[in-house]
Amino acid sequence: MAAAVILAVPLALFGTVSALLGLGVANNLYVQIGLVLLIALSAKNAILIVEFAKMNVEKGMAPVEAALDAAKLRLRPILMTAFAFILGVVPLVRAAGAGAESRKVMGMAVFSGMLVATFLAVFLVPSLFVIVETLQRKFGKPKVHEAAPAPGSPTPSH
Repeated sequence: MAAAVILAVPLALFGTVSALLGLGVANNLYVQIGLVLLIALSAKNAILIVEFAKMNVEKGMAPVEAALDAAKLRLRPILMTAFAFILGVVPLVRAAGAGAESRKVMGMAVFSGMLVATFLAVFLVPSLFVIVETLQRKFGKPKVHEAAPAPGSPTPSH
């Protein structure tokens, strides 16, 4: 399931790169620091959905049903934390005074990246989960559940 989370991370990078190219802002140290932050936050949001979907699949749900249920269940917490963060960086975007340019660049990077990542992740992470889960069921090793040896029975020697 880690693949579904990893595939969701570029969504934040897509938002940042698109906004900065559109605004004509250079990729500098402040943008790169913001990208590290975005990678962590977009992975956190994806993990919230994927973990709940994984638990639903383990309970016997179909992957599509599990992903939709997880997305519905985790939508509010994801939106609350994402918008709290997005609104929290508005002062960076609107900075003025000494050193304002560096704050503006970092603010634009994380504001745009998190905004795009939040909206896209809500739709794409469940889809990525279904794709990864389906491929894993089709091509992955079947899970073997070995029974524990009975007390007093001989153990196989290697």
